[in-house]
Order: sequence, then C-alpha cells, then structure tokens
Amino acid sequence: MKIESTRFELSAFREEDEPKSQYPQVVFLGRSNVGKSSLINRLLGVNGLARTSSRPGRTQSINFYRINETFHFVDLPGYGYAKVPEAVRRSWGPMVEGFLERRSAQIVLGILVVDARHEPSPLDVTMRDWLEPRNLPYAVAATKSDRMKSSDRQRASKKLASLCGEGAVAAPLVVSSKTGTGIRELWRYLDRALESGVAVRG
Repeated sequence: MKIESTRFELSAFREEDEPKSQYPQVVFLGRSNVGKSSLINRLLGVNGLARTSSRPGRTQSINFYRINETFHFVDLPGYGYAKVPEAVRRSWGPMVEGFLERRSAQIVLGILVVDARHEPSPLDVTMRDWLEPRNLPYAVAATKSDRMKSSDRQRASKKLASLCGEGAVAAPLVVSSKTGTGIRELWRYLDRALESGVAVRG
C-alpha cells in the first residue's frame, strides 16, 4: 500500500472521546515498552508520528492515527509495568477489552506485539484470548529482533507459535522497527485485511 497521508487524530480516555467515523481499524496490542509506537512509525515510514517513551506504562489512552483518510491505526494502552499507579492498572483491562467489544465490526486486523527475545507472558496470552472469542483476525509481531543473534531470530517464531490460535492469519512474524526486518511481510497481511475492510465497511 502507498501511504499518502498520516496524522494523529486524537487520544481517547473514554468511549465518548472516540472518533465517530466508521473507518476500518487496525489495532496494536502489547505490553508496556514492547515497541508498539516504534512499530507504527516504521510501518508508516514517519518518524515521531506515534510518540515513544522511555517510561513504560506512560501511554494510558487509546490513540487514533488516520491513514490515507480511509482507515485508522489504533494504539491501545500497554500494560505490565509495576510502577504504574494501581488505579491505572485497574482501568486497563476494562478499557482495552471494552474497546475490542464495541469496535469489533470495524477492526479488520489486530497486531499482537510481543518481545522476540522472551517467551510469551501471561498478559500476552490474555490479549490473545481477548481476540479469539470475538473472531478478530490477528498477527503476532515479535519486535526487537535487531537485539538478537541470527540463530536466535530463527528460533523466535517457533517459540512464540503457541500464541497463534484459530484467528491468527500467519505464524509469528519476527520484525524490527530499527532495521525493517519483517515489515514488508507484515504489510502483506495489513494490505489483505484493509482491502477487505475498506470494501465492506468503508
């Protein structure tokens, strides 16, 4: 897909803050500091569009990015950082799960972002389990592969295969926002999902 325009649209803290448009949506889920924002920036080829932070757990809003004036990338809040205030931790689950529930008709693909260097965490499994019963197609994108040896990258996809249930559109994709590894492959699935989504829901 040719990216002709990108812009940050808004941050939503409540359901009523969300855009009223019915654009197809690609949602990004993952733990705090796993690299969701960096992956969004790399996919779109725009540095700094999605703000990255050295403080895990900082992003606690649902961030919408409008692409080509035809669809949204949606960055959902990350979780898993112990220093996040308790009130924030309590609100995370209902915020993310509620969004997936009410937007299921618009979501054409979920990108479950995990760390390629580690085994799936219980929270990674929880995120997968939120996608499966809603029949939301998803791809597992394992980031930070540039920090691994070549032999370890080859094993990472197999290690993360347990995250792929019936809704997975592919085996786990090992990617790097820094080097571009796996980005073209991930776009193949994004293109396929968006072509279908734009035609049906645009």
